[in-house]
Amino acid sequence: MAEAAVAKKSKKERMKEYLKGWVPYRFQRYYTFIAVTLFALIIPWIKINGAHFFLLNFDHKQIHLFFTKFDMQELYMMPFLLIFGFLGVFFLTTLAGRIWCGWLCPQTIFRIIYRDLIETKLLGIRRSIQNKQKEPKGQYFKKAVAMLIWTVLAFVAAANFVWFFVPPEEFFQYLQNPGDHGVMMGTIFVLALFLIYDVIKLKEDFCIYVCPYARVQSVMYDEETIQTIYNTHRGGHIYADDQQTKLVNTQKELLSVDESNECTYCDACVRVCPTHIDIKAGTQLECINCLECADACTEVMGALGKESLITWTSYSAVEEERKPKFIRFRTIAYGVALTIALVGLFWMGSTKEYMLLNINRTTQLYKVKDDGQRVVNAYTFLFQNTENKDHKYFFEVVGRDDIKIERPDKAFTLRAGAKSKKVVVLSTTKELAKDNKKDTPIPITIKAYAVDDKEKVVVQRNTTFVYPRYDVLLEHRK
Repeated sequence: MAEAAVAKKSKKERMKEYLKGWVPYRFQRYYTFIAVTLFALIIPWIKINGAHFFLLNFDHKQIHLFFTKFDMQELYMMPFLLIFGFLGVFFLTTLAGRIWCGWLCPQTIFRIIYRDLIETKLLGIRRSIQNKQKEPKGQYFKKAVAMLIWTVLAFVAAANFVWFFVPPEEFFQYLQNPGDHGVMMGTIFVLALFLIYDVIKLKEDFCIYVCPYARVQSVMYDEETIQTIYNTHRGGHIYADDQQTKLVNTQKELLSVDESNECTYCDACVRVCPTHIDIKAGTQLECINCLECADACTEVMGALGKESLITWTSYSAVEEERKPKFIRFRTIAYGVALTIALVGLFWMGSTKEYMLLNINRTTQLYKVKDDGQRVVNAYTFLFQNTENKDHKYFFEVVGRDDIKIERPDKAFTLRAGAKSKKVVVLSTTKELAKDNKKDTPIPITIKAYAVDDKEKVVVQRNTTFVYPRYDVLLEHRK
C-alpha cells in the first residue's frame, strides 16, 4: 500500500513537473476564437471620418478599406487586394499547414460554439468535450433548446456578414421596411438556414467533403511545413503501410512488438478528434490542425513524465530531431511577395482622389464666333464629391493664359457623395495655330479643386482644345 502510494505520488509529481506552465492548444484556440469573433462583430460599427475598415457597399457603389472610402471608379487597387489575399493564404499554408482551418475559419468557430459551449458546457448534452466520436442519444428537449439557441446565433452571424456589405447604420433602417429590401432579407435568411444546416447536420463533413481548401493546401506542403505530426520514432508505427490495417490493438501487444515504443495506444487522440481520424496513421486531408490530439497526448504522456508524441512541427524536424525551420526559401519568397503586394495596396490607397472628374467632349468639335475672333470648345464635366462633407468646386486651365473659362463663371456646391454634370465652355481670342490643312488639337490640363480645401481636394485631367483650320477662321472674318 505504501509503495503504491509512493508510486502514485511520484506519477503525479512527474506529471505536475512536465505540465508546469503548459497551456493547452484548445484554450489558445478559444482565446483566438474570442478575439476573431469580437473583431468581426465590432469592426463594422467603427467609422473614422465616415469610412469603415472594410465595406463593399453596392448601394452607394463604394468600397471602404482601412478606413478610407473609394468610389467604384477607383477600384484600380482591387488587384493588389486580391493578390494580397491569395498570397496570404499560400504563406500561412506553407508556414503552418491548415492553421486557417483550425484557428480562424468561421466554420470551426461555429462548431466550437455549438458543440463545446452550447451542447457540452451550457446544456450538458455531451458528457465531455474530450470524446467527439460518440453522438449523444436521446435528450430531445435539450437538443431542441440547443437548436433554438443556435438558430438565433445563426441569424446574428448572417446579419454580421451582411454588415460588411450594408453598413449597420443603414442595415437597421432597412429592417424597418423589409419588403423594400428583398435582396438583403433573402441573403440573411438563406445564409442563416445554411449555417443552421451546416453546424447542426453537416458538421465537420463540410471540412472533409465540401471545402476545397484541403485539396489546394496539399500541393503547397513541403518537408518543412508545420503540421500536426505523430512521432513514429518514439511512438512506433501503429498502422501498416496502407495506413488502414491495425498491427496491434492493445498496449501489451504493442510492447511485445517493440518495447522501445512509447505509445500506450490509449486512443485519447482518436476520441478527441473532431474530424474522426487517427493522427497516428500520418497526415491526412481531414486534419484541420486543431491540435486537440496533441493536447490529449500531452496529458497522457505527461502522466508518465514524458513529452507528447503528437506535436506541431515538421517532418524534417522529426527526422532530424530539431526544431522546425520557420524561415526558409519558400516562406521568405512568400513574405517578400506579400510585402510587395501590401506596399502596392497602401500606395494605391494613398493616391486616392477626394473628388472624381470625367471630361467628355461634345459631338461638335468647336464653334467660331464674333466674326472669327473667338473660338469656343464645349465639354461635359462629370463631378463627384467623394468626401463626407459638402464642398464648393471650381477649375482652371493649367499654364495657359490664352484659353479662358467662359462657362460656368463661378464656383458651385456639391453635397457629400453627390454627383453633378456640368456643361463647360472654354474659349480663346488668340491665334493658337495657322494650319490651313487640318484642325489643330492643343493638349491642355484641367485642374479642378475644392475652393474651401485646395491642398487636399484637387485633381488634374488632360484633354484637348481643338483649334480650327486657319482658312476657316479667315472665312469668318470676311
